[in-house]
Amino acid sequence: MAFTPTTLELPSTMPPAAAAAAATRHRHARPAGHLRCAADAVQGSGDWDGMLSPLHPVLRGEVARYGELVGACYAALEEDPSSPRYMNCKYGKLRMLEDAGVAGAGYEVTRYIYSSPDAAVPGMEASTSGRASWVGYVAVSTDETTRRLGRRDVLVSFRGTVTPAEWMANLRSSLVPASLAARGGGGGDVKVESGFLNVYTSADETRRFGCADSCRDQLLREVSRLFAASRSGGEDVSVTLAGHSMGGALALLLAYDLAELGVAGEAPVTVFSYGGPRVGNAAFKARCDELGVKVLRVANARDPVTKLPGVFLNEATTRSGPLAAMRGACYAHVGEELTLDFVNLGDLASVHDLGSYVASLREGVVTDAEAATGGVLAMAMELVGRQWQSKDAARGMVQSTGLI
Repeated sequence: MAFTPTTLELPSTMPPAAAAAAATRHRHARPAGHLRCAADAVQGSGDWDGMLSPLHPVLRGEVARYGELVGACYAALEEDPSSPRYMNCKYGKLRMLEDAGVAGAGYEVTRYIYSSPDAAVPGMEASTSGRASWVGYVAVSTDETTRRLGRRDVLVSFRGTVTPAEWMANLRSSLVPASLAARGGGGGDVKVESGFLNVYTSADETRRFGCADSCRDQLLREVSRLFAASRSGGEDVSVTLAGHSMGGALALLLAYDLAELGVAGEAPVTVFSYGGPRVGNAAFKARCDELGVKVLRVANARDPVTKLPGVFLNEATTRSGPLAAMRGACYAHVGEELTLDFVNLGDLASVHDLGSYVASLREGVVTDAEAATGGVLAMAMELVGRQWQSKDAARGMVQSTGLI
């Protein structure tokens, strides 16, 4: 698949306040013209105000493009257990994006990222618990893309759940303190899902694939290096984090981490999440908002994963009434939602499939979030019921949805 980069034109539907915010996002930006303003708007400088309903074609094209860059994580993952590269990337960094079907994406891969969740799988002696698996990559924009955006963009892409250890980690839905070094604003009230934090912070003591560091350490080191290199050359920088399912959770944890540690400085930090779950509590959401982390959640109204964790107790159900007192202890989504509405009754697991997400974006299958939520729980029950008719089908559903 060859990429045709979207022409960045300033969205005509943007309110004046959002356009002004996009134009003044960086006081020292040199390319302060039309293209830079549009790039800022796509990155959420105005919280995508006026761009989501109706969905602006520029934003649609860019969000679909980042989704395809996430898709490369699945296309390049070696899932053959007999291969010496099992659970590693099949391709070398130089040609990975091209070999994974996204040639001309405008980015160059600089580092592969591995995760090592410490989550034992019952009854599986040779599980992947504590062993590194390739979970994504870090890339930097080419000179051509940098000119188009008006700044050097650091991209991090994450796949969703694949290994048994990741499945088990995702089932750890208790909220725990983020336990990431803070600049003074996080505190113990900021909590995240224990399973996602485990995937993000656990290290591989076996040094599989030569990697002994945690996913977090690898990411902070590489992103810091790329930021320093660009800034030493006098370039403006941004960071775009994109992920599907569990990968959306990892992207949000990294965004929070970068902002809390001050790694990004004044550079924009933007998350594009596809079929992503909730990650933390209301204090986590509030802190992300305070730090200026921008999050656009692309969510299929029929996808049950986007309702987890906290399917019954969440930011919506505890907004008022008798459950309001529990709001601080419940999960809460971060950012803005771009709601899609698609389903294939012949393959209900496709409601969570990344390829279906990207195809729906390309086709413009967008709906209103409020109008679409009514049948989601019934849809989830139908999905489980139909797919559970056979063990093979059930296994396929779990793998496709990645549990989370």
